Amino acid sequence: MEYQPEPHENLEYCRANSMKRFANYLIDFVAFYIILFFIGFVTEILFPGSVSELNLGPIEDRLLTLFLYGVVMFLIETAFQGKSLGKFITKTRAVSKNGEDISIQNLLIRNFMRAVPFNALSALGNPPNPWHDSVSNTLVVDEKKLDLMNRKETFFDDLKNQKQ
Repeated sequence: MEYQPEPHENLEYCRANSMKRFANYLIDFVAFYIILFFIGFVTEILFPGSVSELNLGPIEDRLLTLFLYGVVMFLIETAFQGKSLGKFITKTRAVSKNGEDISIQNLLIRNFMRAVPFNALSALGNPPNPWHDSVSNTLVVDEKKLDLMNRKETFFDDLKNQKQ
């Protein structure tokens, strides 16, 4: 019987590199603050004083921002099946470790782990394996590499069928 690797073994080849992951983070971070500013602006227009009179200390402000980042990223990645603005630009996608689309439960875990202080530091390393990936059993793949890997398997299957 021929050895068939588990799907996640092949996905290691497809993992997004550190530079793409960092680019995703920077793009998503900037996009989040633009979204947050827009929501704050609209809220202040609709309910004057509701934002401008908030008296949060620096710790409360940071914790609220981390929580909102998790909510916004969850909504975006849920709506776009594992993609955020950064992932659209870098042509990457978050998938489950077996290569399938991420479940809502794993997306929830993944994005609320982003609210954990120092989560971003856990991404240091090569390949990057931040807490929000490891705890939610997900990883970010380069879509071009994933497509090549899938076409390679199809190519060899077709070639094997032609020889028979």
